[in-house]
Amino acid sequence: MNKVILMGRLTRDPEVRYTQTNNTLVASFSLAVNRRFARQGEERQADFINIVAWSKLGEFCSKYFKKGQQVGIIGRIQTRTWDDDQGAKHYVTEVVAEEAYFADSRRDGDMGAGSGDFESTFGNTMPGSMGSDFETSSADDLPF
Repeated sequence: MNKVILMGRLTRDPEVRYTQTNNTLVASFSLAVNRRFARQGEERQADFINIVAWSKLGEFCSKYFKKGQQVGIIGRIQTRTWDDDQGAKHYVTEVVAEEAYFADSRRDGDMGAGSGDFESTFGNTMPGSMGSDFETSSADDLPF
C-alpha cells in the first residue's frame, strides 16, 4: 500500500503549469514538515517534501494555498527519472496529492470552495501518533 499523510507549511506559493500533450493543469509546491523528535538542546528539524497536484485538485491548491499556510495532504509517493539534454540522469521523489485540506485555524476567506479542514477530519494529532503525552529527551531513547 502506498499512502502518505502529511501536515506542514507551504514553502512557496504553488506553481502552475500545463502538460504539453493534453493541456492538463499541474500544481507543484513543497511542504516543510516538522520532524517529531528533537535532540536535547537542538532546534526541531523539518523535511522539505515536494508535492504535485493534478487537474481540479491542482486548481484548488493553486487558488487557495499560499506560502506559509499550514495544510494537510493525503497522497502517494512517486519516483521518476529523466535524462537532460547533456545525457545526465535525474531522479525525483514526490508526493502525488489525492486530497488536500486546510490545517490552519479558520480565518475569513480561508476556506473558499473545495476541501474541508484537516483537523476536523483527522483530529489534532496525526493518525497513529502517540499524542502530546509522548516525549523523548534524546535520540538514545528512540526504539530504533
